[in-house]
Amino acid sequence: MMRIRRRGASAAVAGGLGLALALTACSGGDDSGDEGTSGGGDTGAANEIDCSAYDEFGDLDGKTVSVYTSIVEPEQQTQEDSYDPFEECTGVTVEYEGSREFEAQLLVRIQAGNAPDIAYLPQPGLLNTIVTDFPDAIVPAPDATVANVDEFFSESWKNYGTVDGTFYAAPLGANVKSYVWYSPSMFEDAGYEVPETWDDLIALSDQIVDDGGMPWCAGVESGDATGWPGTDWIEDVVLRTAGPDVYDQWYTHEIPFNDPQIIDAWDTVGDILKNDKYVNAGLGGVDSIATTPWTDAGFPILDGTCWLHRAANFYQTQWPEGTEVAPDGDVYAFYLPTNQTDIKPVLGGGEFVAAFDDRPEVQAFQTYLSSADWANTKAKTTPMGGWVSANNGLDPDNLATEFDQLSAEILADPSSVIRFDASDLMPGEVGAGTFWTAIVNWLTGTSTEEAAQSVEDSWPAS
Repeated sequence: MMRIRRRGASAAVAGGLGLALALTACSGGDDSGDEGTSGGGDTGAANEIDCSAYDEFGDLDGKTVSVYTSIVEPEQQTQEDSYDPFEECTGVTVEYEGSREFEAQLLVRIQAGNAPDIAYLPQPGLLNTIVTDFPDAIVPAPDATVANVDEFFSESWKNYGTVDGTFYAAPLGANVKSYVWYSPSMFEDAGYEVPETWDDLIALSDQIVDDGGMPWCAGVESGDATGWPGTDWIEDVVLRTAGPDVYDQWYTHEIPFNDPQIIDAWDTVGDILKNDKYVNAGLGGVDSIATTPWTDAGFPILDGTCWLHRAANFYQTQWPEGTEVAPDGDVYAFYLPTNQTDIKPVLGGGEFVAAFDDRPEVQAFQTYLSSADWANTKAKTTPMGGWVSANNGLDPDNLATEFDQLSAEILADPSSVIRFDASDLMPGEVGAGTFWTAIVNWLTGTSTEEAAQSVEDSWPAS
């Protein structure tokens, strides 16, 4: 849906464009329990903002910038709230449109000559596809955005937004995907311990079965993007069984998609997801994974019918209102363990800000989104939690929850071996197409070999 932002909304911000924006007060998380509010701010008395840092953008009053993204409710509201300082100080109206069919519809819109000003691309592979197939559609990032990225992000994150030596898209949010959600109280009552190795995880799953339970719940339905949660499973396990070097060779196609090491990893996932003793707790049989919405797949943990659900940090925002996410709360998450002793692999992801127009107001908005100040504003306008960034200017104290701070620590930890979501780095027709389809087919009866071969056969020749 499209929602047009209005100027004068309550703002919560710190810093300013990597330049000098000052804010006299920030909205907090203590009085912000209702989704759809401006991060708990007082709409009756907007905070005062020093707008002098925006003067360099010139006269933008009355201009509009359209944004198209896959970020929808409940995350959409906090995204929009984070734009308030930019709109208030520049006079620009940001027209936000979130869609669950984003990946499919964006290419249709580009081809029809109806591209948005800005799109948040969740796959670097999709960026590559757009640059390759529509070379005149997307525009390189402006110098001010480049300067922010060089200051606040690592080189690897900048590289994800670069195609053939040209930098197009700055990182926005970041995800830590290597998590397993559970109920701390259920574990305590049953005498279960959080597993520290993959073998421990399987032993725990077997123990739950022996105790009369079904350990895992899962779902991969996501509209036109159905299947993507299953690709995260495969990627996380490739990192754990084959290792980061093989992982890199896999997504770059230096080895075939169906290399034996990838088949082994896929079968390891199958030991869980295609095991009718393990899944699909509270939801049905193995086949139900393909039709269970990913947004709801962890809910059986809340009624005690499921014990374990693998999902990223952003799943925090999917729990029903009132669910406490904390080490002693209703739900929490632990790191998806590995038998590796020399590394701690972490599967990550995120969005990238691509522009299809170089009007001054579009470039100004790109620059704002790449700043440490936007990252801190976004943290403060997300009082319910569920968001982090790889921006090194983000103050972890501004993050709303202990869980978000844990994710930020993992992203910033130099000992973590972080790899970006492989499907997001693959060519768009594979990573956002045939890989998703293969997951669904595999969950509904296709063999591992057939599923992986179908993706390999679809890989573009160049």
